[in-house]
Amino acid sequence: MTIKAVLFDLDDTLLWDERSIREAFAETCRAASERTGLAAEQLEASVRKEARALYESFETFDFTKMIGINPFEGLWGNFKGGEHPMFRKLQQLAPDYRRTSWTRGLAALGVNDPALGAELAELFPAKRRSLPFLYEETYDVLKELRGSYKLLLLTNGSPDLQQEKLDGVPELAPYFDEIVISGQFGEGKPSPRLFQHAMDKLGISAEEGVMVGDKLTTDIQGANGVGMASVWVNRHQIERSDEIVPSYEIASLKELIPLLNRLNG
Repeated sequence: MTIKAVLFDLDDTLLWDERSIREAFAETCRAASERTGLAAEQLEASVRKEARALYESFETFDFTKMIGINPFEGLWGNFKGGEHPMFRKLQQLAPDYRRTSWTRGLAALGVNDPALGAELAELFPAKRRSLPFLYEETYDVLKELRGSYKLLLLTNGSPDLQQEKLDGVPELAPYFDEIVISGQFGEGKPSPRLFQHAMDKLGISAEEGVMVGDKLTTDIQGANGVGMASVWVNRHQIERSDEIVPSYEIASLKELIPLLNRLNG
């Protein structure tokens, strides 16, 4: 059957979110290093550890795991959007979560300075918002696909945070016929219901679509679960087990065009 639509993941598939977070940490921790003498890399590791542990202790953790919101998004997200009651809890928790994560990260390295922790908790979100990155091939691939395929962006996360990411690269969203955010739907990838919702938006069957993403446990497992072809973008040459097997594997989005050409004969 002919492929009529391409579904794309957002974070670390089209948008280089991992780099944005890494560079925001680097700049924030350098500022802290100048004040404290701590090694920036040590502070980053300490804050990441404390943030993850605190995040997992909240009653919201199971919800955030299901929707697809990670601890480091919690360090800059406001969670004002979304109808689920858990988003209101996240909204209430977020300011103290940020302050506590940075304060504990400093304290673990011997710097007991809540005022500095609070300052860094505000600096990190500002840095992250100023550092949006796309992979260099993203626009070229979307330009070539647009017009030949229906395009849908299928992203896990908080509605307002994912929208902020899109607003940071305003040229991206217009390429898509539809944008589906898990936090608006109420379930995250790999939910079969979320994938069916996306297919309904496009008016396609599973055999007429292909899902492109970087995460085996969400993008690939979700597509496989509904019988849709899955394309794993494995930029870092990660070795995988046979637990979740993509239909196809590529090392760059540039490889997607010839792959689709082959699939459509």
